[in-house]
Formats: sequence, C-alpha cells, structure tokens
Amino acid sequence: MKTHRRVLSFSGVDPLKLFGPRDGHLAVVDRRFPGAVVVRGDDIILSGTHEQIERLTGFFREIIDIARRGRALSEQDINYILDKSNGGAAAAPVVAPSREYAALEDDVIVSTRRGAHIAPRTPGQKRYLDAMRSYDIVFGIGPAGTGKTFLAVAAAVAALRMDAVERIFLVRPVVEAGESLGFLPGDFQAKLDPYVRPVVDALSEMLGHDRTAKLMENGTIEIAPLAYMRGRTLNDAYVILDEAQNTTEMQMKMFLTRLGRNAKAIVNGDVTQIDLDPPSRSGLLAAQRILSDVEGIAFVQLTQDDVVRHRLVQRIINAFDARDRQVADAKENAPADTGGTER
Repeated sequence: MKTHRRVLSFSGVDPLKLFGPRDGHLAVVDRRFPGAVVVRGDDIILSGTHEQIERLTGFFREIIDIARRGRALSEQDINYILDKSNGGAAAAPVVAPSREYAALEDDVIVSTRRGAHIAPRTPGQKRYLDAMRSYDIVFGIGPAGTGKTFLAVAAAVAALRMDAVERIFLVRPVVEAGESLGFLPGDFQAKLDPYVRPVVDALSEMLGHDRTAKLMENGTIEIAPLAYMRGRTLNDAYVILDEAQNTTEMQMKMFLTRLGRNAKAIVNGDVTQIDLDPPSRSGLLAAQRILSDVEGIAFVQLTQDDVVRHRLVQRIINAFDARDRQVADAKENAPADTGGTER
C-alpha cells in the first residue's frame, strides 16, 4: 500500500493551545493513527494512506483554526473533532474542515464578574442554548457534567440583565437519595443548602457572591424546593427546574402549569440518576412520553460528547453505560422461566 506524505504549517499558533499540556492532544491522535503524525518546528508532518492523510488534514486544519482564535483545546474537543473528521465511517475522507466548533466561543451568553465569557463549548450545548432562546419550555436531558444547569443559569442571568424578565426562580425537588434530610444539622434553610448549592455557585460565579445574596434577599432570585411552587403563578420570570428526574409525574405537571405571562421554563435532568423508587415514577420520563410532540416545547438530548468536566467523567459515563447495556442484554437473552418442575 502506497504511503503518502503531507506537511501542514501552524506558524503563529501557540503550540500549548494546539497540542495541549505535555503534547497530550498529539497522544490522543497517535492512539487513533499510530505513527502518522510528527511535529518539527512549526510544521506538522503527516504520513499514511490517502484516506488517513485526508482525515488528518481536515482535523489539523480545524484545530489550527480554533487555536489561532485563541481558544485552548481540551481532550474532549480533540476526540469530538476526530470523530467528526472520521464522519462515522472508516473510509470517509474530510473534504473541508467544519467551522462549527470554532464558532462556539463567539456565542457569548453572559460575562462573569471577572470578565470571562460564558459560551457553549460543544455543538450539543449550542443546540441547548438555541432552544432556550427560541422556546418557552425547554427540556435539557443528559448525563452529569454536560452543563445543563450552568448554561440554564447563564441564560437566566442574561435575561435578567436585559430586563427581559423580572425574576429568576431556581427550583429543585428535595429527594433523600439514601441520606436522611432530617438528620442534617441546622434549620430548614441549612438543610436545604446542599440541594441548591450548585445553582448558588453558578450564580455567584456570574454575579458575584454579594450581588447574588442581595438579589436573593430582595426576592429577585428565589431558590426553593419544588413543593413551594404549588398554587403560585409565575409571571415575567425565568424558571429553572433542576434534577427533574426526581420529580413525580404530578409534580412535573404542577410545575409546568405554574407558568404565567412572559415566563420561560427550563427543565434539566439525567434519566440515568433517578432516585425515586421505582424509577418509572419519574416525571421527566413521563414528560418525554407525553409532551414530545407538543408544539412550543423543545427537548434537547445531551450526551457524553458534551461533558465539560474532567476528562475522566466522560470515561466513567461510558463505562456505566456499557455495564447497563450488558445487564439489559443479559436479561433479554435469559431463558424464559416456564414455571415447570424437573422430574
């Protein structure tokens, strides 16, 4: 088989942003294309079959373009772009690099108190953000670490800053997942704090601790257990229901019917982490069945490709998913119990 060779220049691009700490990104590429990539000076030297050269050329042109724009690439970015370059087929060459990933950083939702820009980091997160901008009720469903809560809070803060809404409601079901709430120390608010801490942390990062505390004190931002929403009508508000997999069907219906004029609801959850017994009681599962075809409601599925936490989180999710598939396959292939007895 004929070996081809091609040289790409990355002159003017920060190698750290391009290749990662200790050339970690090159190690990822080498696992997929052993011995096909060598870096000398400002040049990337590619060698291999025609198909490999075309894939790698598209891949490196894209990440060079992203790094040139000043964005530091993560291992997740590298794996995603490699998968996209492969096109899901073993012999599909890349004709031209996509600009999808490079454009994400331009879609700034809001800036933090320190001036950092918050923007979607994966195409899946971008679809989630676009849905929040276009629909009044959005369900964001996906595993831990995909930014469901953080992006929803960012969108709510942006709406508040633009005076598009007057209040933000952050709501969570209080479900004792093997740990008794009653035995936590302190008064009710102290007992509730661990359940709402993720959203408070997100608010503090965007608004600052003092500003967040002031807005919570004057009622502009309200964080409460889901049960406290019963009987209320929420007008001119951005409402976020977090950990929605732990609502019941009746609680989900109650929450969604609280919306009043100029209100938007974002419902987040992970259907693989249901703490209800049995899990089939989940209101999030019911909403997927009942509301998926209702006009004006969007469902966005996030996957392990959208995980933006530590790189091991994605591997952990994949490992648990693989185990669950094995268990499901074993149950499906188990011999049927006829109820008879041996003679």
